[in-house]
Amino acid sequence: MTDWECGIDSCSETFDDVEEAIVHQTTDHKRRECKVCGSVVPDGYFAIRHAFNEHSRAEYVRAYGASAAEVRQRERVRDAIEDEADLQQVVNRLDEVTGGL
Repeated sequence: MTDWECGIDSCSETFDDVEEAIVHQTTDHKRRECKVCGSVVPDGYFAIRHAFNEHSRAEYVRAYGASAAEVRQRERVRDAIEDEADLQQVVNRLDEVTGGL
């Protein structure tokens, strides 16, 4: 079983499954304002997903000053999570944790 590490700031908490890692990122870390459009999203996976699903790579690079290597790394993280995660389970778990807020 793969351990999933949070990776936000200096947090290095690990989880047995990716779904719990995403729930942790969403509930235990600050939300971030997208520098492209101003939307406020949970940090971690959801921030990466927002950036690359809602904006072009060029917009991301301009707004964040990211290098091509940094963009590729975030895309690899997103792809690895989406290959393994049951996102409906994440939604259900977040509903439980937040009381459906």
